[in-house]
Amino acid sequence: MPSACAVTAAAAAVMAARCVKLVRRSLPALALSLRPCPRLLCTATRQKSSGQNLEEDAGHGEQKAEPPSPDKVLLDEKAKLEEQLRETMEKYKRALADTENLRQRSQKLVEEARLYGIQGFCKDLLEVADILEKATESVPQEEVRDDNPHLKSLYEGLLLTGAQIQKVFTKHGLLRLDPLGARFDPYEHEALFHTPAEGKEPGTVALVSKVGYKLHGRTLRPALVGVVKEA
Repeated sequence: MPSACAVTAAAAAVMAARCVKLVRRSLPALALSLRPCPRLLCTATRQKSSGQNLEEDAGHGEQKAEPPSPDKVLLDEKAKLEEQLRETMEKYKRALADTENLRQRSQKLVEEARLYGIQGFCKDLLEVADILEKATESVPQEEVRDDNPHLKSLYEGLLLTGAQIQKVFTKHGLLRLDPLGARFDPYEHEALFHTPAEGKEPGTVALVSKVGYKLHGRTLRPALVGVVKEA
């Protein structure tokens, strides 16, 4: 009686033989399924050819692009030159305007220096004129007689000197301001006090304490005055 091991081995050999036969029968069908489809290969080939044709057409299109015509190049260059000319003319006009403004300002400064350069000197001379005027006013009129020739000569000398000083002042544009009875002007007068005055209009100058002066229309020293106020 055969053993159990021998029976098992025989059964395994039979099963292996069946499996080999089954595999051999399945190989042709498997090989057929793994073969590439001719239709898919044709589609892929056509797509590749179309892509190459598009690239070639694009390359030919780029090669066929014509360069700009000479007329267009000249027109573009003309437009650029006209723009540069316009900018240059604007800069030139601005430079001319700035130069003219500078010339006018310089001329004005020179003119003011010529007119008002003696301003400090004139202020010093005004003090001399004030002292001379006070000296003239301090001489008693009743003492100026022919029997007092020395005082009379001194007084007449003071008057002549004062008149000559005023003539020199006028020659150089320095005018005397004696606004007694005139309307108060804050640009030419300086109010020291306000006082009521009968028969005089309020806002007018009632008393001049010190005369003023103007140099070429500019107030050099305001007149010191008393102004009439309403009663």
